[in-house]
Amino acid sequence: MPTWTCPAECKDCGTLSSPRVKQHLSLDMMLDAIEKAKHSGFHNVVFTGGEPTLRWNDLLIAIKKAKELDFPTRIVTNAHWATNEKIAKEKVKKLIEVGLDEINFSTGDEHVRFIPIEKIINAILASVSLNLRAYLMIELKSERKITKETILNHPRIISLTETERKLFDLSESPWMPLNHNEVEKYPQGLTINRENIAFRTGCDSILQTYVIESDGKIGSCCGLGMRLIPELCVGDISSEENYLEKAIDAAENDILKLWIHYKGPERIIEWASEKDPEIKWENMYAHRCQACSRMYKDEKIRKIIKEHFQEMIAEIIHCAFLEEEYLPEKMGNSINSYRRLNSSQVVEGTL
Repeated sequence: MPTWTCPAECKDCGTLSSPRVKQHLSLDMMLDAIEKAKHSGFHNVVFTGGEPTLRWNDLLIAIKKAKELDFPTRIVTNAHWATNEKIAKEKVKKLIEVGLDEINFSTGDEHVRFIPIEKIINAILASVSLNLRAYLMIELKSERKITKETILNHPRIISLTETERKLFDLSESPWMPLNHNEVEKYPQGLTINRENIAFRTGCDSILQTYVIESDGKIGSCCGLGMRLIPELCVGDISSEENYLEKAIDAAENDILKLWIHYKGPERIIEWASEKDPEIKWENMYAHRCQACSRMYKDEKIRKIIKEHFQEMIAEIIHCAFLEEEYLPEKMGNSINSYRRLNSSQVVEGTL
């Protein structure tokens, strides 16, 4: 996260970004983190924020550095810079020249209050015309003006060639309140309950994605609202030379994070509710990050986890063995995961 500064100030922004937030990483910190990520076996580098393009020159240098180390690279942006298609092409061309592999855009009813939809369209067209893969994430609520169909039916998107259209994809993601007690309205069937929770899997962000935040802290996932959950901070970039390895060790020796990774926060809340029926959760959450926030902040759930987490250790180890050892071996996967779990590593987590 090169910066938390952003030209937009969306309600319930998942990173608490705004024009008034000024924290940012130095270029030296960014380059050092990229080098350490290579040494630690990471597979790609993503630049997000805030709005990463506000650090334009540093961003170009950092992308180039990542590409020199053979990292696939991606940026996440709101396309505020795409004032017209000509300027958008100039910007995208520079990103491609330094090695950018993919560009992700965000829009929806909150974003368009600050960034007009035409800027998103300009950026999408500029990207695919230059053979850069583009992806768009759209905010999902029950009542909204900007939808997937809004984009797909836009005349300029319809005019894309077949080749350009193959380079562009989009999806909708629930827009979640930062307050874990606030219940957003979503289309029917989107929130979790006992009928659909069996289809919820483990969280593929925690313990897989590590975030160097704009203030130098290291997060153990890229989750929305992560800044409001102190337990998800597992290190600091300026603390010591091997800060990234230390952060990984701290995260992977936390039983609760392992539990979230293999089971997901929704199932942990369900499990806690079986022990304390006063814990209500059905039809409250569509976005798992809000469920994760509830799990960390609700004192009743925290109490159940503290008192009964040991009951789940065997199951967590079993899940880890299947995912890390048994299935890769059976599938002939030659990639050795740097994460290995054994009983000596299982310790009480940050709760």
